[in-house]
Amino acid sequence: MKVAVLFGGTSSERDVSVASGAEVIRALNQAGHEVIAIDTARGALGPAEQMRLLQSGVAPQPPSEDSLALLRSDTTSLSTSANLRGADVVFLALHGGTGEDGTIQAFLELAGVPYTGSDHFGSANAMDKDVAKKLFRAAGVPTPDWKMAPVEFSELAQCPGYPLVVKPNKQGSTIGLSVVKRAEQLNEAVALAEHHGGEVMFEKFIAGRELTVGILGDRALAVGEIIPRKAEVFDYASKYQVGGAEEIFPADLSPEQTLRVQQLGLAAHRALKLRHYSRVDFRMDDAGNFWCLEANTLPGMTATSLLPQSAAAVGISFPELCSEICRLGASTRRR
Repeated sequence: MKVAVLFGGTSSERDVSVASGAEVIRALNQAGHEVIAIDTARGALGPAEQMRLLQSGVAPQPPSEDSLALLRSDTTSLSTSANLRGADVVFLALHGGTGEDGTIQAFLELAGVPYTGSDHFGSANAMDKDVAKKLFRAAGVPTPDWKMAPVEFSELAQCPGYPLVVKPNKQGSTIGLSVVKRAEQLNEAVALAEHHGGEVMFEKFIAGRELTVGILGDRALAVGEIIPRKAEVFDYASKYQVGGAEEIFPADLSPEQTLRVQQLGLAAHRALKLRHYSRVDFRMDDAGNFWCLEANTLPGMTATSLLPQSAAAVGISFPELCSEICRLGASTRRR
């Protein structure tokens, strides 16, 4: 299969996307596919630039807004790329921004190019956390209480109540997220969230175990547990730096608990009208209740990322996972 891998881009998650792209390209090559590497901020890469960029790794902090603005000023138009039209499928290894909010997906649909992951509608549903949580509730998937700005700070003590999570409504990788335990911390947390995403969400913090489950096709994969080592929550540094967290697949849960998380993960995936694959994140409180935090339509795709670990725990290797995602994406063309 001829696969064009789109990665990089100009969102705050650019470094993460480059890391995903590097691993996906290696895996697809290993599986025997013909691969074209395309950075959406630079265009198709030659062998030397591809090697340099794909070995850059993820820095401890997201790229600065100044560096991203420089990339945006020199963005190559994908609309002129013959590489996309000549591919059997486009593998989206993008994270955040226009790569995950439905914009790229809508462009590819208009161009008649098959691609991996959720369509523009499902992508937009998942990226907007407020919309996603409303759809979770409608589908019977428990999710923590929340309010959207603007809101009087005095109201937050009653609902959602402290401690609470303050975060951008449309952002990933916990960028711009703070856990606030006292009202005097709110101004700083709101400023940080606004800097990274504009619209701000205030969500009840659920103490307990952090769980995740991968979805592939219409199947729930293994449930995993994440134990952060550098922060109270699974933040940017915990996700992408060595020793940031312990990730256990499969999670130490009873068969009944495992099945419940898998059922809720599939229900969340379907509620947002997602397709092909996703990763759904939960908290399990001290009483054993499960709370859906969010669904990721384009989760990290390095060999040690959570979705590939979820797949590996049920016997699906990383090259097999990437190939299956490509097959699901290419099959969309025939519908």
